[in-house]
Amino acid sequence: MPEPIHGKLKRSLDAAEGLYHRLVLLVGEAGSGKTGVLQKVAEEFGTSVVNVNLALSSEMLDMTTKQRSLRLPGILDQIVAKLRAPVVLDNLEILFDKDLKQDPLRLLQGLSRNQTVLASWNGTLNGVRLLYAETGHPEYRSYDAVDALIVGMDGAATVVSAKNNREAGQA
Repeated sequence: MPEPIHGKLKRSLDAAEGLYHRLVLLVGEAGSGKTGVLQKVAEEFGTSVVNVNLALSSEMLDMTTKQRSLRLPGILDQIVAKLRAPVVLDNLEILFDKDLKQDPLRLLQGLSRNQTVLASWNGTLNGVRLLYAETGHPEYRSYDAVDALIVGMDGAATVVSAKNNREAGQA
């Protein structure tokens, strides 16, 4: 019998403790059930799921676009600093807004230096390439060197790291 997704996430969170970036991504398309899985894992760890879209937009409501792009990383750091590990983040779409000029994966990796972060990723993992949105979409992102533990909603679990990609001649 295959291991449930939340079991793989819990094992990945334990494994992440020894990594440079303690980041675990739950990757799946919109509507695949990521939020329910995150809620179950958060409940088991005695923490809650943060709706990043809601938390950031309420903090940046009265700012100009330039102020938002400059202050977003600090605001996100402050939100996460108040939380108990593992930090569970969902609804990250605001991080991909082209007007904010952010690199969502690098933001998540930065957060995961100080504590373990479990985040949903509304996209796909194609081999070792992490994708968000469709090619040609303004928010499209493609990452070859992820340096994170990844659990797919399809049940796949993998470690994709910059070191592994360099060794394979892919970085």
